[in-house]
Amino acid sequence: MEIELVKCECCGLREDCTRDYISSVKANFDGKWFCGLCSEAVKDERSRLRRKDVQGVVEEAIRAHMSFCRRTMSNPAVRVADGMRQMLRRRSGDLSKPSTVTASPKRFGRAAAGTSQVSLF
Repeated sequence: MEIELVKCECCGLREDCTRDYISSVKANFDGKWFCGLCSEAVKDERSRLRRKDVQGVVEEAIRAHMSFCRRTMSNPAVRVADGMRQMLRRRSGDLSKPSTVTASPKRFGRAAAGTSQVSLF
């Protein structure tokens, strides 16, 4: 089994992968290789576009995600976090309001007087 270093055509992340895996990813994305996060984001975009009956769904999904990656900051950690946040928002089905988490007062060492709201997005 031969391992190759391959670079994501979207975010630039480099990974060591087998040739078979590289070939299977490229087969799904019109000959382009994407890292795991970018390939999931493109799949998510592709499923969203299919609901709109867009011609050339794969190409349009790739363009949309690559555009998103170009717009984000140059720091790869920020891009990964933004990509995950965008996917989670889309999957939750509600982009209009930020999600909140109710923090347990006991867990954070606060008195049991009440709870606080923390915005995730």
